[in-house]
Amino acid sequence: MHSPIPVAADVSRCTLASPVAADVSRWTSQAPQANLLRLAAAFALAAAALPALAADHNLISFRKLTLDRFYWSEGAIFGDLNHDGKPDAVSGPYWWEGPDFVVRHEIYPSTTTFSMKRADGTEERMAGFEGAFGRHNSYSGDNFFSFVHDFDGDGWNDVLTYGLPGTPAYLYINPAGKPGHWKRHTVFDAVDNESPTFGDVDGDGRPEIVCNSAGNFGFASPDWKNVGSKWPFTAVSRKGAWGNFTHGLGFGDLNGDGRMDLLDHGGWWEQPAANATSAAWTRHPAEFSPGGGAQMFAYDVNGDGLADVVTSVAAHGYGLGWYEQLRDKDADGHPKFRGHVFMNKETSENRYGVAFSQLHAVELVDVDGDGLKDIVTGKCFWAHGPGGDPDPAAPAVVYWFELARGPGGTVDWIPHLIDNDSGIGRQIGVMDVNGDGHPDFVIGNKKGTFVFLSQAKKVSEADWKASLPAVKFADAGDRQLRADEVIQRTK
Repeated sequence: MHSPIPVAADVSRCTLASPVAADVSRWTSQAPQANLLRLAAAFALAAAALPALAADHNLISFRKLTLDRFYWSEGAIFGDLNHDGKPDAVSGPYWWEGPDFVVRHEIYPSTTTFSMKRADGTEERMAGFEGAFGRHNSYSGDNFFSFVHDFDGDGWNDVLTYGLPGTPAYLYINPAGKPGHWKRHTVFDAVDNESPTFGDVDGDGRPEIVCNSAGNFGFASPDWKNVGSKWPFTAVSRKGAWGNFTHGLGFGDLNGDGRMDLLDHGGWWEQPAANATSAAWTRHPAEFSPGGGAQMFAYDVNGDGLADVVTSVAAHGYGLGWYEQLRDKDADGHPKFRGHVFMNKETSENRYGVAFSQLHAVELVDVDGDGLKDIVTGKCFWAHGPGGDPDPAAPAVVYWFELARGPGGTVDWIPHLIDNDSGIGRQIGVMDVNGDGHPDFVIGNKKGTFVFLSQAKKVSEADWKASLPAVKFADAGDRQLRADEVIQRTK
């Protein structure tokens, strides 16, 4: 079994104040001789920038808070629920008051328990669903994802939840500071997909449920005058074989026309020019993640002016990468993409020797404040229980991969370990909780609920260089994976 946590990566929780100088140093030590001309140009660029270099560099580390050890949800989110202007944490039936997350409240009754058998044969009732304290696979059927928004317009944020794929979406209306459980409304009967999301797809300035349902991709919009009623679904696709447990979903402006497109693991759906509901959206096939990954994002990774796609390759296997949009079209006029899988099964397939499985949740956010978005992901702890996926007993890691643009449009993703004993679920909540200008994270999964607070520290250039992860496999390159090369679930 490979080791998912190289020692060098464990001390690499850093970021740079000078991307140009850092890119030059990385590519000087790592690039083959064929890149010498590009390196010379990079050195010239760096020399021109030397007067602007700061004496100090910014290191980013994270402080871990354990909010709960029991399994209540596969997701978590931040949002101000008590109207005090400070983000709170939400996971499962609970919310915790920020910014210290000590005081806990119930949104709905936390009555779920399971029976755990001890080694001596006796049994004990445990809170929550059967997770890390148990021995069998189980799911938090009523809650996989949470989202915070003021749906009824009363000034108090409410909570929207999705459960196990194929189950309803529930809207919990905030009682505006009054005690007691929140009133629940069933607003959508079946949210399919294992990475459904919530956001403004149709461009009306208000968010929608984005999912597939009954064999169609699309979105469900509320009647904003009666948000507790059932939300109608707009299908953007023609009916297909997409079922409850389809993997991989996201949205973003992939073709640069100012309208949101919908992404799935086998292609993308172009929003029509008239409006989002005027006609079926145009389907553009593309093999983004043949195994079906996690959340998907449209983002210009290499700075060439074209939006690319960022996602994991197989939620129950291995693979993390980005898919570069090319200027070429295929014979049918669809944009072409080139795959760049920079982390796969073997540590030797990553420049820094990092490899882990079950990347079932992905977020794209600027962690270090350099203006480029970075990847946050990790190992989904016991995604299929203690024996259902590759390396279920490996450390439950959380990483962020720093995007660094090199000369000639080259790209590097530098791994930084956040934690090795929590992992991820199906959702990663992101918000700047402590006000330091850097994002913080909240995670809910079978190990419990955890908050990671960013901590920035100014250090010297020498200390910053010493903290960078070592390149262990300089010849490791990113590549497109064929469908038969994707390493998926073992059971």
